Amino acid sequence: MDTTVVDVPEKGRFEVRVGERVVGLASYHVEGSSMALPHTEVDPSMGGRGIGTALVAGVLSAARERGLTVLPYCSFIRHYIQQHPEEVDLVAADDRPHFGLETADR
Repeated sequence: MDTTVVDVPEKGRFEVRVGERVVGLASYHVEGSSMALPHTEVDPSMGGRGIGTALVAGVLSAARERGLTVLPYCSFIRHYIQQHPEEVDLVAADDRPHFGLETADR
């Protein structure tokens, strides 16, 4: 399965594609040095294949490459960060308690 994550800034989202088909998205908004991540979704017919995980990994990688912190309003993204504590540094230390991530790096 050829899965790619593509930034589509004119739509304010990252898309995850299988071949040419868009099967999921993560909406975002950048303000200053922060990327707010309010929502992700994956086509239910594609569930259980790691599509959402690939999407979030791609989004967080892009944020890191751009030197941005993230505001993980989306519960799926917060859960991913909890499961991958090496990514918690993308959330500013002062913001971690707001997202329930204050102990994620311990």
